[in-house]
This record gives sequence, structure tokens and C-alpha cells, in this order.
Amino acid sequence: MHGRLAIITDSTAYLPPQALRRHAIEAVPLTVVLGDEALEEGTEISARSLEAALRERRPVTTSRPSPDTFARAYRAAARAGAEGIVSLHLSSEFSGTYDAALLAAREASVPVRVVDTGVVAMALGFCALAAAETAEAGGTLDEAVAAARKRAEATCAVFCVDTLDYLRRGGRIGAAQALLGSALAVKPLLEVEDGRIGMLEKVRTASKAVARLEEIIVDRAADARVDIAVHHLAAAERAAKLAERFRERVPGLRELHVSEVGAVIGAHTGPGLLGAVLSVR
Repeated sequence: MHGRLAIITDSTAYLPPQALRRHAIEAVPLTVVLGDEALEEGTEISARSLEAALRERRPVTTSRPSPDTFARAYRAAARAGAEGIVSLHLSSEFSGTYDAALLAAREASVPVRVVDTGVVAMALGFCALAAAETAEAGGTLDEAVAAARKRAEATCAVFCVDTLDYLRRGGRIGAAQALLGSALAVKPLLEVEDGRIGMLEKVRTASKAVARLEEIIVDRAADARVDIAVHHLAAAERAAKLAERFRERVPGLRELHVSEVGAVIGAHTGPGLLGAVLSVR
């Protein structure tokens, strides 16, 4: 908690543990359902377990936290002395997490501002950091919310996947888009825009897709102070190489994070995901 304000997000922010501790940010876990077993993201299911399940084509679905889970987090923050709470969550187009947080906020004993950031992964993480930094500087509840919204607007996420099939299964893209990608043997570049996943470009090979992803991020980072996060699932070597190229090619780079996505996002993208989040300060 920061003075009078508490910052709460959800597990899809994929903030490094040290950042969560340093800024006292609480991350409420989403749930991954593996067969008939419900597991909390971040504590009860690893990326390796998810990868194995996906490769074995075992049923994998995801679920939002319950309103009661958020209510407990809000009560804990209030008991710790918070006079206001900023609750920041992944796009409501991807999950019912935002709705669950809204329901819980109605019963909270202190003001709770629930924000649908329209983003996910470290795009959400950067929003939480912006709110926390504002609170640490003595900002008000409204100022912390404004800082998070401003950061969301200045953040983009571009990624490529080995196959569109997982996104199709989860309803994140249409069957026609998935079929087109398979029929043409293309490696699509995808972008999160207006809270949804859309096709950015179609590239013929995986290596060309990564190269194009790099160029897009470098171009968008030109002449700006930026933070970048590189995400992957079962593609650590490619992620490390991409991060190193950003380090070399982006003069205004301030923070660079490299992390494997958790089970919730991984369940919808599949192994081989490689992406980059660019956030302008």
C-alpha cells in the first residue's frame, strides 16, 4: 500500500515478483481449469505444466476470479489502512474479471475505482506500475487512475504465435481468420487494439514474423522514452535474443522485462508465443 491508496491488479499483468513487492501491488489470481481441476494462476500451475497439457491436447479453459475473491482483497486493503483502492484489470473483451471486480467494489468499505484497461500482460503491468508510482508520490485516487489510463493509451502489444488454433478455440479470433492463416501457411502478426486481438500483418515465415515484430516496435519507440516487455511461452531463447536487439536498437529504452506468460494467456496462445509490449512514458 502507498500511503492512503492500495493498488490491486490481476495475475495476467505478469509483473515480476520483485516489482510486486517493491510497489506493494496485489495481484488477484485468475483460474486455469485443467480437465476437471481448477488451479490458481501463478501459484498452482506452472508454464511447463500448461505447455505439456496443451501439447497433449488436454482440455484447458480459464475462469475469472469470483467477486468474493476481490471482496476479500478489498477488505484486506482496508484493514491495512487504505482509504482508497485502484483495481486495474485486463480487457473486459478477454475475461469477466473486470465485471467480478465491479460487483465486489459495490460492497467495499472504502472507495474502489475499477478500471478496464483494455490491455493485458505487461501492458496491464505497466498501468499498475504507473498507478503505484503516482500513489507513492502522494497522488490522489483520481490521479492514480488517470496515470493508469494514460499509460494504457500509450502502450501497445504485438505478438506472433505458431498457430491460430488456440486463439480460435478460446473464441479470441474468428474461425475464418484461423482458417485463413492455416490455409495460406502464414505467420500472422497480431495486436491488441481497443481491447481485442486483431490481425496486424501476415508474414510468410516464423523468422520473418519475428523480424517484422522487432521493426514495428523499434519504429514505434523512435524518439521516445519507453519501457518494453518481451513475453513468450516455451520460447525463452528467441525471447532473450529479441530483448537483446531491443537493448541495442532502442535509444530511449528505460526498463526492459523478459518473462514467460502465465497459464491464462498461454492457454489461448499456445506454445511458441513471442510478443513485445511497448509503453511510452
